[in-house]
Amino acid sequence: MQYAATSRFRAMLAGVFAGAAILVAAGFGARAEVKIQAYALPQGAFPHDVACAPDGAVWYAEQRKGAAGKLDPKTGQVKVIPLGSGAAPHGVIVGPDGAPWFTDGGQNAIVRLDPRTEVVKVYPLPQAQTYANLNTAAFDAKGVLWFTGQTGYYGKVDPKSGEVKLWQSPKGRGPYGIAATPDGRVFYASLAGSHIAEIDTATGEATVIQPPNPDQGARRVWSDSKGLVWVSEWNSGYVSRYDPKDKSWKMWKLPGDRPRPYAVYVDERDMVWLADWTANAIVVFDPKTEKFEAFASPRHGSNVRQIYGCKGEVWVPESGTAHLVAYRY
Repeated sequence: MQYAATSRFRAMLAGVFAGAAILVAAGFGARAEVKIQAYALPQGAFPHDVACAPDGAVWYAEQRKGAAGKLDPKTGQVKVIPLGSGAAPHGVIVGPDGAPWFTDGGQNAIVRLDPRTEVVKVYPLPQAQTYANLNTAAFDAKGVLWFTGQTGYYGKVDPKSGEVKLWQSPKGRGPYGIAATPDGRVFYASLAGSHIAEIDTATGEATVIQPPNPDQGARRVWSDSKGLVWVSEWNSGYVSRYDPKDKSWKMWKLPGDRPRPYAVYVDERDMVWLADWTANAIVVFDPKTEKFEAFASPRHGSNVRQIYGCKGEVWVPESGTAHLVAYRY
């Protein structure tokens, strides 16, 4: 069953069928209709990050169970696959090979799961004694995976050779979100350091880029189709945009009282999606009109830590409610 909602800030209507999917339809401005479908995960699930794959599967980092979660959106069925002893995956992305790759803080390693054979391959950090608190990853234009570690590290894995390299970040603790632009440039956000940085993918050197807002708490980053870098500012409540070409910045404050944007993602239309913890909502920003639309979760304490999408849809993991939610437009 579908319900129409037209108010700007929507309290989503919800119905549960057999403990599985919830389907809601809502108008999104004058542009399109957004259909929202929530998928209940097994009891006790804690989905940290999520990634949709080209074959239609949706993977999530099952952090507390040390596993990979796989959702079939057609049936709502979920499969949980252990990633190894002591595993505690934080981030997940789908690589050019179609496989899910995890940043695993528990194993202090990058982990690849073969989607067909379910064989797990572990790429441990070269300094085994160094705990990086691995966070997120992104692939550059050459298919090399770059990752962040919140204790003050960033690094890379070359899937072809299996080589893993690690660098200390220029300003210590904080590297968190990371993203690649369409032309292969790689940027990361430092939450504790309140800055972003660009990694020279040839040398591994990172150059700090300071946003205009001091102590803004840059948490995650994403690139749009033009190579502009979007930043969710956890402390300031702003979403900001950095232009690598002229090194300019623009900033917009999210609506509401004390917004706290955690995640940021830019879809193929260059619409900017953010997770606002204060509003318990997904907020969409249109750079052309400079207007926001908010989609409130009907579940209290959704705690969306990351956003990821495939063409025509955006996926969010509600770590606080054990749901994955699809926004289809």
